[in-house]
Amino acid sequence: MSSSDNRTVKVIEVIGESDESWQDAAENAVADASETLEGVSGIEVKDHTAEVEDGQITQYRTVVHVAFPIQR
Repeated sequence: MSSSDNRTVKVIEVIGESDESWQDAAENAVADASETLEGVSGIEVKDHTAEVEDGQITQYRTVVHVAFPIQR
């Protein structure tokens, strides 16, 4: 990356949810964040959690850090 490409990014934490999988939960988090943030450039998966009822996972949650450039 050349010096003219240097930029500062902001990182926020978003929690996505899904009835299907942790991957779907992460994809939902990115899709929802992209609706209000411009230029999402990457994510880092921080954690996976789930709700359990009667021994079965009923809700998957994925915590992601979403990076996007600061607009000037």
